[in-house]
Amino acid sequence: MPENPKIKKLHALRTQSRLGGGESRIQAQHERGKLTARERIDLLLDKGSFREVDAFVVHRTHDFDLDKQQYLGDSVVTGWGTIDGRLVYVFSQDFTVFGGSLGEVHAEKVCKIMDMAMKNGAPVIGLNDSGGARIQEGVVSLGGYAEIFLRNTLASGVIPQISVIMGPCAGGAVYSPALTDFIIMVRNSSYMFITGPEVVKAVTHEEVTFEELGGADVHAEISGVSHLSADNEADALYLVRKLLSYIPQNNMEDPPFVPNGDDPLRMEDALNSIVPEDAGKPYDIREAIRYIVDDGIFFEIQENYAQNIVIGFARLGGHSVGIVANQPAVLAGVLDIKSSEKAARFVRFCDAFNIPLVTFEDVPGFLPGVGQEHGGIIRSGAKLLYAYCEATVPKLTVVTRKAYGGAYDVMSSKHIRGDINFAWPSAEIAVMGPDGAVNIIFRKELANAADPIKKREELVQEYREKFANPYIAAQRGYIDDVIEPRETRPRLINALEMLSNKRDTNPPKKHGCIPL
Repeated sequence: MPENPKIKKLHALRTQSRLGGGESRIQAQHERGKLTARERIDLLLDKGSFREVDAFVVHRTHDFDLDKQQYLGDSVVTGWGTIDGRLVYVFSQDFTVFGGSLGEVHAEKVCKIMDMAMKNGAPVIGLNDSGGARIQEGVVSLGGYAEIFLRNTLASGVIPQISVIMGPCAGGAVYSPALTDFIIMVRNSSYMFITGPEVVKAVTHEEVTFEELGGADVHAEISGVSHLSADNEADALYLVRKLLSYIPQNNMEDPPFVPNGDDPLRMEDALNSIVPEDAGKPYDIREAIRYIVDDGIFFEIQENYAQNIVIGFARLGGHSVGIVANQPAVLAGVLDIKSSEKAARFVRFCDAFNIPLVTFEDVPGFLPGVGQEHGGIIRSGAKLLYAYCEATVPKLTVVTRKAYGGAYDVMSSKHIRGDINFAWPSAEIAVMGPDGAVNIIFRKELANAADPIKKREELVQEYREKFANPYIAAQRGYIDDVIEPRETRPRLINALEMLSNKRDTNPPKKHGCIPL
C-alpha cells in the first residue's frame, strides 16, 4: 500500500527538524566533544519519554538575508518527559542553529514550556548552549530574554528550576540561569560571564582566558555562581536526575519519600569520639553527617565554595532533608560573608519546597577583620538569620561543639523557631569562648594577680566548667535534650516523624525585605 503523500511530508519535515543545523554542524558539535541538543535530552530523560513541541516553528526575520536561512524548530528544542517517572519540562538550546542564539521564536518556545510547567506544577530544566542574543533581530531578542527572566522570577519558589551550562552563556543570557535554583556546569566546555575576555581587555587591560574568566571551576570555587560541576556532559545530566530525587514537583507537594534498608534505629558508636577532647582541634563534619544519614549518602551542594559551611541533601528514615553544617575543619567553622550567603540561599530553597532542615552546629562566631566588616558581614550574616527565622519547615538542630555569640542565635536556635534542638555533651553554648570571656570579665583580677598566667588558666578552667557546656541552655529549655552522639540518627528520625504534620505561618504580607 503506497504511503499517504501528506503523511510522507510529515515524516520528511520531522526528519528535517531533527537534523537542526545539518549533518556538518552536528559533526562539528561532536568534534568539540559536545552532544547535540537532542542527544542531551535523550540522556537526561527516561528512555522514550520525551514529547517535543514546536518542532516546526521557524523564525520570522527578513533582515540581513536571514529569511534565506530557516531551520525547523529554530535554535532550541522544547518539550516534556519524565525523570524516574516524574514529569519535567525541558528546553535544550541547539548550537548547530545560529550558534544557539536567542531570537523571538526561540524565546516564545522557552516561555511556552515555562508557562506549561507553572500550570502543571512540574520542574523546568534548561540546557544552555548559546552564543547569546541573535544580533540580527535586535531589540526583539532582548525582549525575549526579559520575557524569560520574568517567568524565572514568577516561578521561583513555585516549581524547581535547574540550569545546566553546556557551552557558552554570556551577556544577558547569564541572568536566566542566575535566577534559577541550581546551576550545573561542565568543566572545560562551559563558561558564564557578563562581558567576555576581549571586552575585559579593552576596558580594564586585563588578559584572561574564557576558562579563567568564567569557567566551571571559577564559578564553583571563587564566585559561588555554580552549585555543581561535572567532568563531562553525561555526568552533568546525571547530577540533574540525582538532584531532583530529593526535591518535590512543586511547592504544594512534599519531597519524595524513598524507603531503604538502613535501620532508622541504627546507633553509630564512632560518633561518640568524633569530636576531639581539645576544643581547638578540627574535625570533618561531613564524616559525622555520613554516619547519621541513610546509607551514608550525602549529596553536597557547592562543595568547593565557602567551605567553612557545608550544605546538601540527604535522607533520614527515607525522608528528604536539607543539611546545613558548620565545618570546623575550615576556618574553625566561623561564619563569614560567603558562607552566610551560601547557607541562606539553601535554607530559603528548602523552605520554599517543604524540605525539612537539619543543622549541625559548631561555630565559634563570625569571622573578624576589616575586610569582613567593610565587605558587609553584618548584612550577610543577617541574610542567614532572616532565612532561618522565615523558614516554617521542620527545623532540627544538633549542637556538636561550639555555639558562641550571635552565631549561636543564627544557626537555627530555639529562639528563632527551631523545633527540636539537641546538644551533644561536648557542646559549649555561651556568649563567647572561655579565653575571650576571661579576658573581659576578669581584666582587673588578671592585671593585679601575682602570677597572671596561672590565674588566667584557673579562671579559664572555671569558666569552661560553668558555662562551656550544654546544661545551662538545657536548664532554660533552649536545648530540648542533651543526647549521646551515637543516638543522633534515631533521635533525628523520630523528631522528623513527630513533625511530619507541622503547621507554621508567617504574618500576611506581600513579601519581606531580606537584607540583600
